[in-house]
Amino acid sequence: MAIRVDAYTSGGMASGTLARPGGLREVLEDGGGLPLDGAAWQGLEDATAQPAGSMSIPSDDILIVVGDDDPGVPVHAAWHHIHLEVGPYTLEGELPTQPGFDPGRALMRPSGEFLMLRDIRLSIRTRPEAGVAVGDHALVNRYTVDRIRAELQLGFFFPGAVVDPIGTAGGLA
Repeated sequence: MAIRVDAYTSGGMASGTLARPGGLREVLEDGGGLPLDGAAWQGLEDATAQPAGSMSIPSDDILIVVGDDDPGVPVHAAWHHIHLEVGPYTLEGELPTQPGFDPGRALMRPSGEFLMLRDIRLSIRTRPEAGVAVGDHALVNRYTVDRIRAELQLGFFFPGAVVDPIGTAGGLA
């Protein structure tokens, strides 16, 4: 089954069909690139997407990726609203943790480069008038997140990101 993919980078968005078998997360985590067939590229300042044929985007260049495959939602997860600034994008959604998760005592740390969020809202931070994309889920490159606002202290999920506690300027309502 072909997986439809939108991959967001610091320069724009590529849309296409995953050009190899396997799940989207598997392809991203294998250390290669994200191969797309029938791709179109839309720069951040471009009004329309341009055909790009087949292309491959290095996984490290991908900030956020949205696919129409089954993300494998964790069973019995507790979901936490989170607001992320990732490159030129703002991403809001819900991050899963195991029930009873305590960030200060957690022995389990996230593994892999990409973390799944559900019920996402994605926009370009400098151009909110361009609109908001919504979706069931997205994978975010946790090493590219610049800023976090969440109800939990999740700094170790996103190394290098600035953590804004709720209640500060711009915090979650």
